Amino acid sequence: MAHPKRKTSKTRRDKRRTHYKATAHSNIVACQETGEPHLTHRAYVVDGNLYYNGKMLIENYQPVA
Repeated sequence: MAHPKRKTSKTRRDKRRTHYKATAHSNIVACQETGEPHLTHRAYVVDGNLYYNGKMLIENYQPVA
C-alpha cells in the first residue's frame, strides 16, 4: 500500500482545493402567470396558492410541517 514520503503542507493542500467552488443557482425564472421568481421544476407558493408549471395546483395551500 502506497504512503506519502513527506507530509503535504497546508499551502500545497489549499492550492489544490482552490478549484472547488460553490456556484450560485442559475435556474431562477419568473412565472409567466404570476411573475413570481422561483426555481425551475419546483412548486412555489404565491398569495397562499400552490403553483407548478404555471398552473394553480392547490388553492389556500397550508404547509404541513
